[in-house]
Amino acid sequence: MNIGIVVYSQTGNTQSVAEKLKVKLDEAGHSVLLENVTVVGGRKQGDRSFQLEATPDLGGYDAVVVGSSVEAFSLSPVFSRYLAEIGSLQGKQVACLVTQQFPYPWMGGNRAMRQMRKLCESKGASVCGTAIVNWAKSRRESTTGEAVKRLAGSF
Repeated sequence: MNIGIVVYSQTGNTQSVAEKLKVKLDEAGHSVLLENVTVVGGRKQGDRSFQLEATPDLGGYDAVVVGSSVEAFSLSPVFSRYLAEIGSLQGKQVACLVTQQFPYPWMGGNRAMRQMRKLCESKGASVCGTAIVNWAKSRRESTTGEAVKRLAGSF
């Protein structure tokens, strides 16, 4: 299966989870490309005035993993805008990844996931898997491992 992993990672945390997922999917025999959504000139957290620079096209993939961080208890505005601006995801299997600093999903992760899922489904996607990684030190390794296993198993 040709799978695209598309993430926005401001601090590198989401990127690191995406890289581990790519390795797992590669090992399973999939053709996988990891792409990044970027902002012109970078962006400080909380800044709502930005211009998207890299906006990966998802049309060539059989399935897609989309990933972003939580910001202010919601999906990052960068990734929200990206998902709002992309074309149709009709007929695509999509798995959603959210990373957050706080230790429990109810501290923003669940809300961000609902927002991401709703945006994907509004584009016609069939969401086949979700995972939230809690970046707090005590839970980082376990939630990362669980997320990679769950998302890789979605395809």
